Amino acid sequence: MADVLPLVEARLRSALGEPDARAAVTFLGTDRIEVLRFRAADQEGDLVRYATLGMSAQPMADPTAPLADPVKGPRAELVLSVRAGRADTGKALRPLAVLAASPQVEGVIVAPGASLDVGEALWPGAPFSSVLVAEPGGLVEDLELDAPLDPVRFLPLLPMTPNEAAWKRVHGGQALQERWLTHGTDLRDPSRRSVPLE
Repeated sequence: MADVLPLVEARLRSALGEPDARAAVTFLGTDRIEVLRFRAADQEGDLVRYATLGMSAQPMADPTAPLADPVKGPRAELVLSVRAGRADTGKALRPLAVLAASPQVEGVIVAPGASLDVGEALWPGAPFSSVLVAEPGGLVEDLELDAPLDPVRFLPLLPMTPNEAAWKRVHGGQALQERWLTHGTDLRDPSRRSVPLE
């Protein structure tokens, strides 16, 4: 079986450029997870993008299945984009690795629309401890693998305040994203306030 991680890293580099930093985290009983940092810019200033590398090494298994299929099943990596220089987001590396390890540790399948919670601030002083998993394909295209392997999807993470996370549990991820859009919320602002939820 070909190692998919070199292909995944090549796809990240072609989409996001050369990483300017990387860190590796290993949790007991799991494969090593790396987090790569990329610098970018948009009309409003510099961006920092963090992408996991290692989550896609194994397919995610249905927690209700009696045996995990070592070949078939969804594969993904996580991507977080934030504005540079507004918060100490470099400390997000470990929480991102925790989220990327959750399929191995907790037996969950991470998919668009899901909420993931790290149980602490994503970085020091962050008003977020959870994220909404968004639809892939915008920033980094899916990486097709040889059959029978599923493609690797690069899932954007949208940080949620506790109020937003609670509102999302009731109304759903799509409704929350529509509210963000209606209010022109800058989801890349690492210190933004909660969107109005009334």
